[in-house]
Amino acid sequence: MEDDDDTLPLSALQHYLYCPRQCALIHVEQQWAESRHTAEGRLLHERADQPRGERRRGVRTVTAMPLAHPALRISGIADVVEFHEVPGGEQEQAVPVEYKRGRPKAHRADEVQLCAQALCLEAMLEQTVPAGALFYGATRRRKDVPFDSELRRLTRDTIDATRAMLGSGTTPSATYEARRCDACSLIDLCQPRLLVRGTGVNAWLARQLASSPAAAAAAAAAAAAAAAQGSDTEEGPAPPARRAGPRAARPWRQTAGR
Repeated sequence: MEDDDDTLPLSALQHYLYCPRQCALIHVEQQWAESRHTAEGRLLHERADQPRGERRRGVRTVTAMPLAHPALRISGIADVVEFHEVPGGEQEQAVPVEYKRGRPKAHRADEVQLCAQALCLEAMLEQTVPAGALFYGATRRRKDVPFDSELRRLTRDTIDATRAMLGSGTTPSATYEARRCDACSLIDLCQPRLLVRGTGVNAWLARQLASSPAAAAAAAAAAAAAAAQGSDTEEGPAPPARRAGPRAARPWRQTAGR
């Protein structure tokens, strides 16, 4: 990768849309805590995390495939990429598949992470990737995800907002939302119920954000993402996973991500 210091792990996009503070705790402060939900999610990924390839019924399946998009400066590891035979075509059609522990969610964090994988595949393979799939462990069902213009725009906006926040090195102040926070494995590290009581501290943090244009832009994007998020009570954050390419020097770039 050119300028690996600026490469964003794909997992950070899902973390950011779930909760910008969670994203900063993981990728800026390098904090992590395991819960039953994250442990179950990790076990679900174990099979896909073993690099290998196989072919069945005209579909070649590659697991733990490294991904990168040099222009967007994102990289990570795909759980599974299926390569489907195209009748009369010389090139197979790539379809990224991401495994999740819980159920389909109201917000689009999982879809954005999957779409970012597709953008990487398009850059690497020089082909259009029109759709992917999410497999949810709780329902044992596969959900097809078309990569339409709206999802692609949301994905690129999220890449920009996440990079701005992480680049600022600022962790957003805590806000407590029971449906989101109670399912998060980082709740004891984050302490949202305790911190929201300290209005004086929150006011000070708000002034610090306002003093930095980059932090202010990230805060505005975070507020928009939180408003569109919806509820998610099935699982906490995905653990920071491996990323493609060498480890970088800055703390948030050292967190490996899908």
